[in-house]
Amino acid sequence: MSIIEVKDLDLFYGDFQALKKVNTVIEKNKVSALIGPSGCGKSTFLRTLNRMNDLIRNVKINGQVMFEGREIYDEDLDVVALRRKIGMVFQKPNPFPKSVYENVAYGPRRCGVKNKRDLDRIVEESLKEAALWEEVKDRLNKSALGLSGGQQQRLCIARALAMKPEVLLMDEPTSALDPIATNKIEDLITQLKKHYTIVIVTHSMHQAARISDYTNFFLMGELVEKDGTDKIFTNPKDQRTEDYVTGRFG
Repeated sequence: MSIIEVKDLDLFYGDFQALKKVNTVIEKNKVSALIGPSGCGKSTFLRTLNRMNDLIRNVKINGQVMFEGREIYDEDLDVVALRRKIGMVFQKPNPFPKSVYENVAYGPRRCGVKNKRDLDRIVEESLKEAALWEEVKDRLNKSALGLSGGQQQRLCIARALAMKPEVLLMDEPTSALDPIATNKIEDLITQLKKHYTIVIVTHSMHQAARISDYTNFFLMGELVEKDGTDKIFTNPKDQRTEDYVTGRFG
């Protein structure tokens, strides 16, 4: 069952066309990987799914992005509410220069949660979901900047989960991490898909093969092929996909 449907999506940065007639669906409670060489449009596409491209000047978008049956580029759509439902985790960990507790409580507070007991529950639940609670439960009031890189990234995931999103967008979330921290994030993603839909941009084809259910291969702004991950990596339909996943270019 799909949760996001993309139809004939074009995106321009000024005169440059970064996405060309992209058509795909994002399946609910699955991990969808976006792969392709640098500059192929995969991160640009990811940012269209919660309108993060609105923050960039001279962007023009044509086509449709439907989330739960609603066109997200409608003028009357509440973009803040959309981003609560479709959260985002960035390439480099970006915790606020606040305590671990305040990082996770920040979003719920901004949305009107004032009761200390409710905030305590949200913080604990979110940190547990992000597989971080046991490591930080005795340092909740210490600066998040004192955590390791992998812990900071899981804290950023907990911060997103505190808003109770339905979809979690991840833009190369392990590219700045060591192999052990990367493995923890990958295990976490596998657990999170039980309750969330995850779309991940990854430069690692091995990572896409390990953790995703579906893979979308982008090349020069086009979505060349989308299919089950096993099929993309073992029996792709398009020769360009085969050339990329077998390492002939990219």
